[in-house]
Amino acid sequence: MRRYILGISGASGQAIGIKLLRELLGLDFDVHLVISGHALQILAQETGLRLCLDKGPDEETLRGGVRNGRLFQYRQEEMEAPIASGSFKTKAMFIAPCSMKTLSAVAGGYASNLLERAADVTIKEGRKLVLCPREMPFSAIHLENMLKLARIGVSVAPPVAAFYHEPKTLEDMVDFFAGKLLDSAGIENETFKRWQ
Repeated sequence: MRRYILGISGASGQAIGIKLLRELLGLDFDVHLVISGHALQILAQETGLRLCLDKGPDEETLRGGVRNGRLFQYRQEEMEAPIASGSFKTKAMFIAPCSMKTLSAVAGGYASNLLERAADVTIKEGRKLVLCPREMPFSAIHLENMLKLARIGVSVAPPVAAFYHEPKTLEDMVDFFAGKLLDSAGIENETFKRWQ
């Protein structure tokens, strides 16, 4: 199975989701992508990438020169998309970054859009779900939602900085975060310099 779902929700840290997308494609996986409407606004502000999902996916921009893998993109309203069904088999799902609103919906089983429904399906089918919650500081409500999800096997991997790989740029940090997310799903990668 070489099919993954990537959700990018409306939180700061959009570069992490884009780097993760490019890494998954570079590893020759099929990636089924859902970007929320709020994420599009933040993506433009934080990365300069301006996408308009109503006009179709801007695949070249999202790929960033990666030629491997296949990219399938959906709008949040497309509840009839294949990833809304448990019979559509995938290896794992990532939500990076994951807003606290999205995390709350996933923890509560409230699948009001395709991103939340795909996460709900991933959980009910017993597949790997990796969340990259982006907020600081976490409130008790945030932590309780994360604990609830962690107890049922969801990997909660916030973008916490490390310095043993001697990052020199912001890109080095983003590479580290993306690599750790891939690690959380058991995907071999060389995205960052590992502890020796």
